[in-house]
Amino acid sequence: MPVPLEVEVGDGDLERAFKNLKKRMAFEGIFKELKRRRYYEKPSEEKKRKKEEAERRRLKKIRRFETQTKQRRFVAKPSGRGGSSQEE
Repeated sequence: MPVPLEVEVGDGDLERAFKNLKKRMAFEGIFKELKRRRYYEKPSEEKKRKKEEAERRRLKKIRRFETQTKQRRFVAKPSGRGGSSQEE
């Protein structure tokens, strides 16, 4: 069962509360869902859309992984010189 979105109204500031509500609804994907449900979507179109969304998510995940590995390559590693040496 979906949890209702709640926004607190502080100091009677309805505009800010409404703005926060809209932001949370956008984050949850409610606006996208409403737009998608305005018209009937044939089962074949739904399959095609879901397949494209999955491909988009897969490519995004690959790009994110590639950028993480690139960032790790350029991280300076300690050279072992200086610092606390244990020679006696």
